[in-house]
Amino acid sequence: MPSPRELRRRIRSITSTAQITRAMQMVAASKMRKAQQAALDFRPFARLVYRIQRAATTRMVEFSHPLIEKREVRKRAVILVGADKGLCGALNSNLFRLAAQFDPQTTVFITAGRKAAQFVAATRRQLAAEFAYGDEPRYPEARAIAGFAADLFLKKEVDEVRMVATQFINTLTQRALSLEFLPVGEIKALEVPGVDLAEEVTKLEEELTTDTTESLFEPSAEAVFDYLLPRYLNIYVHATLLSAKASEQSARMVGMKNATDSANGLIHDLTLEYNKLRQGNITKELLEIAGGQLGND
Repeated sequence: MPSPRELRRRIRSITSTAQITRAMQMVAASKMRKAQQAALDFRPFARLVYRIQRAATTRMVEFSHPLIEKREVRKRAVILVGADKGLCGALNSNLFRLAAQFDPQTTVFITAGRKAAQFVAATRRQLAAEFAYGDEPRYPEARAIAGFAADLFLKKEVDEVRMVATQFINTLTQRALSLEFLPVGEIKALEVPGVDLAEEVTKLEEELTTDTTESLFEPSAEAVFDYLLPRYLNIYVHATLLSAKASEQSARMVGMKNATDSANGLIHDLTLEYNKLRQGNITKELLEIAGGQLGND
């Protein structure tokens, strides 16, 4: 059984840890609110751009753009969007478990976030490029990532590009996803909270398939798609970065709250054990004093 001094030392140590995790929880909560709001505010615009992309690409008749060209997949690139730091529960491990399913012999990785780059290095996979993004992802950061991936695809160094990232559902739920990126087309795996997106996408595809309206591109189809598709990819990556950052901050806040609660529970148990031991020692001393007095009498 531990001594009272050892119990006091453990209580002081765990109390210090609880203060640290509580401070980290408050910092993460502040960043989480900003990140969540940014991700949620951007979603309607991203969905609108996706509808425009689908409406334009399905009406292409006599023109084909290199970013839409479908090829047999011999080699693929994966844009892996991870967190910059740990202490966010199972967020990174769930993401990297999904990324590990790709064949390392035929897959090159484009990473965003320090943890993603560390995963690729630790598993000895092929790293094509490493990018960083901050607590408030900016459009130029997304443009750099999308531009590099598009260059690999246009140069035919890869035949397909996929995006592996964490989608923000709510504060308690984040989901690792593997999404289609290039060639540009339909996105099938994405979900939006409160919206039956699968039904919405199916309905959109049916509308586009049955729509026989003639489309006229001005000044030309080539000019329209040269402008639209790169910007669609930039917005796609930007929306993914916002969602990933909201997921990271939410998972970190929940993780630090759980750590603080566990520390407080452990402090309560140790304090109870310390009080019981202290009370037992006091009782023992009183009995010894009483016994000594009886012996003297």
